[in-house]
Amino acid sequence: MTSRTGPATPDSPSPAPRASWAGRVVSRLAGGATQLFLVVVALFWLMPTVGLLLSSLRSPSDISGSGWWTVFTAPAQLTVDNYAAILRNDTITDSLLSTVLITVPATLLVVVIGSLAGYAFAWMEFPGRDWWFLAVVALLVVPVQVALVPVSKLFGEIGVFETTLGVVLFHTAFGLPFAIFLLRNFFAEIPRELLEAARLDGAGEIRLFTRVVLPLGGPAIASLGIFQFLWVWNDMLVALIFADSDAPPITVALQQQVRQFGNNIDVLAPGAFVSMVVPLAVFFAFQRQFVSGVMAGAVK
Repeated sequence: MTSRTGPATPDSPSPAPRASWAGRVVSRLAGGATQLFLVVVALFWLMPTVGLLLSSLRSPSDISGSGWWTVFTAPAQLTVDNYAAILRNDTITDSLLSTVLITVPATLLVVVIGSLAGYAFAWMEFPGRDWWFLAVVALLVVPVQVALVPVSKLFGEIGVFETTLGVVLFHTAFGLPFAIFLLRNFFAEIPRELLEAARLDGAGEIRLFTRVVLPLGGPAIASLGIFQFLWVWNDMLVALIFADSDAPPITVALQQQVRQFGNNIDVLAPGAFVSMVVPLAVFFAFQRQFVSGVMAGAVK
């Protein structure tokens, strides 16, 4: 008995199951709930900053009489008199200049020396290279507090204690281990073929470093510079011990304002906000390079 069925046809792909209406609703609600949660967390995270800004724009009588949130119902409280007073305060203005004179050299020295050392550890052969790199990595676990007393004695003997130079040297010394570790690992991921091609074209180590390695390592170097700048700018412990008492950085100057005049929020609020604006501006100015460096490190 013969079969009357036609020739066999290849199986057609079955249509993908469509998500049910209830599933789509749940998915959208979950996404909306996540976004709402992130917005709430961001608002709570920004609340101290917003409160500091609004407090800095209120008069001393308003600050002592009510909370900063009352500006939403009485915006006439806002004034810039506190910032005008800060600009006339020689202690605050001089401390901002001292902070710049400490932060900029400490950041540049760490970036330059860390880049050179990172390249040397990554691509140059010299005796004991791996052991020296392990020593640098071991320095990462040394806390700053352990070195305060011996470094203070050393700086006192060489005459740089309570000077801007002493603070810069301390921040540079403790910033270099992390800088070398970060940049060495980043530079080591550069394809060897690029370096070999540059060497075949007659490039020496200096030209190889400046023309090949530095452009490729720009995101990592920018990330390092941002981290170092923020750390030095916001530091108070090292500055409190090693900085010149006649020209302290902004963190120490604000702390001295509290100790001398008590609860003078009309001085502290605008001073603290001004000191916070500078690192925020630096971060947003180099935000693209910072994200590129983080993502490059994640991919590698």
